Amino acid sequence: MGGVPSPRAAEPAKPRAKQRDAFFDNAKYLAIVLVAMGHSWEPLKGDSRVLQAAYLFVYAFHMPAFIVISGYFSRSFDMRPDRLKRLVTGVLVPYVVFETAYVLFKRTVDGDPSLPISLLDPWYLTWFLAALFIWRMTTPLWKLVRHPVPPAVVIAMLASLSPDIGDDLDLQRVLQFLPFFVIGLSLRQEHFRLVRRRSVRILSVPVFAGALAVAWWAVPRMNPSWLYHRDSAQELGAPWWCGPVMTLALLGCSLLLTVCFFAWVPGRRTWFTALGAGTLCGYLLHGFFVKGADYRGWYDAAWLHRPSGEVAVTLLAGALVTLLCTSPVRRLFRCVMEPEMDWAFGKDVAAQTREPARA
Repeated sequence: MGGVPSPRAAEPAKPRAKQRDAFFDNAKYLAIVLVAMGHSWEPLKGDSRVLQAAYLFVYAFHMPAFIVISGYFSRSFDMRPDRLKRLVTGVLVPYVVFETAYVLFKRTVDGDPSLPISLLDPWYLTWFLAALFIWRMTTPLWKLVRHPVPPAVVIAMLASLSPDIGDDLDLQRVLQFLPFFVIGLSLRQEHFRLVRRRSVRILSVPVFAGALAVAWWAVPRMNPSWLYHRDSAQELGAPWWCGPVMTLALLGCSLLLTVCFFAWVPGRRTWFTALGAGTLCGYLLHGFFVKGADYRGWYDAAWLHRPSGEVAVTLLAGALVTLLCTSPVRRLFRCVMEPEMDWAFGKDVAAQTREPARA
């Protein structure tokens, strides 16, 4: 029957919030758990070849996987004012806050007043925020290039040649990890579907087993600093030509293990899917606990250097970072990790940011 439409029916339809992809939230959560476990192993790994091998294995792909995902979700970035605002509030502001906080934490808990507060010299894990800011700002340039991955690989290889790049903004890491970000920019949804096929999942098992065996073999033979990508070949005591060779070799190994990692990430919703939205909290906050335990000498306990202690530390690190990714923690720290800061921007930019993001 006709008639006057109800007020509710007359209201314009509100745009639906874009539904999150469970696969990527699962991948981010699992990657951040590996990051936290790797950091918790650092003070213990010198006493155990097993732990050192696990450390090399995990460090070969946990940050590359995270960076590939970051690149994938940066594909739509341009210099539009609202996106620049999100970059400032979601990356630059947390960098400034946590770079300062970690230095003050070390001064207070470790009693080391010598460490300066320098926003140009990222300390500990804040390097990733500085790198992400730089990578995302260069996104429009990479989108102009027809085949962006080869130039990014060449830049990474050349960066490993020079010890003169310096520590400003951890530029060595920014350049050497750059290919993973650019690869993420170049990927599409169908690429992730390809690596999640059953055949890839089955093939990844012997690849993982082989990588663990290689890591075991490499423990007394390889400097783990190669995996940090923060030094040139000369700084690691190797001839200059080793830099490009190792950069290219590790890029191939890391990509292969990253594919194997993605193959085993569930695509359905799980109990930890929602935690994928809080990985920035988990990443930035877990370091205070790891460093605090190290500063206080808790890692010196003899039982922690036995297999049971190493397992306990690993499980504790996983549980801790899981807790730090939960919604209550995100809400508590939103003022510094996702600040609105409308007061600092023009009214038009603030209004655009409150609108649903367009692809």
